[in-house]
Amino acid sequence: MFKSILVPFDGSPNAEKALDMAIDMSHECGGKVTILTVYRHHSMLEASLSMVRPDDPGNMDDIMRNHAKEVAERAKSVAQEAGLTETRAFVKSGPTSRTIVKFAQEHGMDLIVIGSRGMGSVEDYLLGSVSHKVTGLSRIPVLVV
Repeated sequence: MFKSILVPFDGSPNAEKALDMAIDMSHECGGKVTILTVYRHHSMLEASLSMVRPDDPGNMDDIMRNHAKEVAERAKSVAQEAGLTETRAFVKSGPTSRTIVKFAQEHGMDLIVIGSRGMGSVEDYLLGSVSHKVTGLSRIPVLVV
C-alpha cells in the first residue's frame, strides 16, 4: 500500500512511537522507511549567548547540525536493527513543518508518520504543533501517532 514512508524524527518519545509504527507498517506492506531530522537556524539571541561563553566557542549551527545527525543516525540504527536494512536518514535545516512537507514532495513519499508532539520550540507551542502544521500543509496522507 505505502511504498515510501517518511518519519520526521527529533528524538522525542512520540517520535520514537512514530518510528515504531512506521517500522511495523513497513513489515506489513514492504514500504521503505526514510528518516528526516530537521533543525532550525539559531537565533541572534543564541549567537549573542555563544559570544559570552569563551569556554564553549562552538558555532551554534554546527552544534545543532551535529546533534541532528546523531539523532537521525540513532533512529536509522533502530530501524536497521528491526530488519529495515534499506532505511536512509537525512538532516535538513529550515522551518520544521515546511521542510518536512517539501522533503516528502521532492522524494515522492506516500505517507508521513509523525509524532503528535515533539521537542518543539516555545514558538511551536504558541503557534501550533509541527504535526498539526504538517497535516495542514501536506498533500499526501499523514499519520499522527
